[in-house]
Amino acid sequence: MSRLIASIIAGCAAASGAIAFAQTLPAPDLNGSPEVTAAPTKGLIPSISGHTAASPMLYALDAQPKEQISPLVQRQYLSGAQSTFVKWTVKAGGVFPLHHHSNEQITWIVSGRCDVFSQGRRFTMKAGTIMVIPPNVPHEFHCPEDTVDIDFFAPGRQDWADGAPSIAAGK
Repeated sequence: MSRLIASIIAGCAAASGAIAFAQTLPAPDLNGSPEVTAAPTKGLIPSISGHTAASPMLYALDAQPKEQISPLVQRQYLSGAQSTFVKWTVKAGGVFPLHHHSNEQITWIVSGRCDVFSQGRRFTMKAGTIMVIPPNVPHEFHCPEDTVDIDFFAPGRQDWADGAPSIAAGK
């Protein structure tokens, strides 16, 4: 069912020309793969499970489409109903200019280093550090070395779904 809905959305977006900067469709989910098997008595709460049609979706991050945002910045992202998860792959010298957004942002540096400037302070983030940026707080990232950055946004990045370019595109 989710593939059908995704196909309909993609068709409508393509017909309107609205996906110039929007993510291409996510990679197929893994729900039909060997990683997802029946467990009839597990993960159920009888008073809730019988009243929802929702089910978790499993994806492979590395299979998600890679978008070249700028010569130094690449992203892969996936959005759920209320949040967006993104993996940024940044080459040394990559910059996310000063900006703000209505989303809370949680940033985890997996490898490399970024200097984050916000509210008159410099925060040096290196592998293993996490930063919580409240909604509408101005911030900018400067990555002096190759970096992998995982971000979580809530609510989800509707601006990206609507085709707005990333601030890293410099537009």
